[in-house]
Amino acid sequence: MEKLNVTMKDYILETPKTVLENINRSKALTQSLVSAFLEKDYKRIIVVASGSSCNATHLARLFMMKYLNLEVKVVTPFTFTNYEHNVTGEDFVFCISQSGCSTNTIKALRKCRELGILAIGLTGNVNSDFKTEADLVVDYGVGIELVGYVTKGVVTLALYLMLFALEVALAKNTITEGGYALVKAEMTKAMDAHKEMVDSFDVLYNKHRKAFTSMTNLYTVGCGSNIGTVMEGALKVGETVHIPSCCYEVDEYIHGPNLQLTPNYTVILVDGGDEAGKRAVQAYHATRTVTDRCFIITNDPRVDEDHAIRIPSCVSELLTPLHHVVFFQLLAHTVSTELRTMPRHPLFAEYFHTKIDNKSENYVDHHKELFEH
Repeated sequence: MEKLNVTMKDYILETPKTVLENINRSKALTQSLVSAFLEKDYKRIIVVASGSSCNATHLARLFMMKYLNLEVKVVTPFTFTNYEHNVTGEDFVFCISQSGCSTNTIKALRKCRELGILAIGLTGNVNSDFKTEADLVVDYGVGIELVGYVTKGVVTLALYLMLFALEVALAKNTITEGGYALVKAEMTKAMDAHKEMVDSFDVLYNKHRKAFTSMTNLYTVGCGSNIGTVMEGALKVGETVHIPSCCYEVDEYIHGPNLQLTPNYTVILVDGGDEAGKRAVQAYHATRTVTDRCFIITNDPRVDEDHAIRIPSCVSELLTPLHHVVFFQLLAHTVSTELRTMPRHPLFAEYFHTKIDNKSENYVDHHKELFEH
């Protein structure tokens, strides 16, 4: 295979451009999913998604609930297929896989057909297995992303789900044209903050390079819409740096997981800027009594500058994940590149996927040569 020079960071830096393009074409981009949703008076949305697609859905979930005024349930494909598929005609279900080749999501689409409901597949590759497995295939506008540890796909998927909710609200007249425009303007501001996060990350990382390149385990802690942020943070670092990484809601963190803390633990917290985010600041100060390897995304002045990432508060908490998540994407990319931890253990590379699959035979791993040996 010809070696590709593209990296996770290349796609991180591409994200704002793609997001802004999608904001500008949101009606056309979301039209097929919006039309399907408006065909009936649905009372609940069930999103079936795995891995980073699941995390991206959590980034958007509270936004969707606010503007749709509906419950939005997120369930993994395996659980949906085998256990939690008690759906009714009032449930709007769709399944997500960026590659369109994830075997668990393909099975979930088949389960939808078995249940007699429309099998809707959101993907970044409309010419994937989804083309034959779904009744309706929806392109959520990520474009090309060849690196398997997706970054641009996370933010663009979260944005798509937010735009879907916003377009439905406008169609149902539950938001005014003026309110709709204001939210889209905030989304645009979030991409300015995305660029600021890239610069702020470099400053903090270079200041604490020894700490970040010697992590042995990681806790990521947040609340609200940023639950998705810390979920994705733990996943990305675990995938690339190959250290144990766990995510927690802030009060769950202080109800047990904190008992493991030693000065060797790395803890990164996220304050979304709302009232509940103040709890993350309290948890930060408590954690710093045990370990200096503690950092926080916050604008709270009670946090010392040396351990804080500060992004001017320009958007509501519901939209902060669009730029907060980039911190963890950059951390995963930078540390794994410096330490060269991308290659997988030879036993994993040689044997693991001979015993169990997670992608269909149509999936192309463009960066396989980076991961094996």
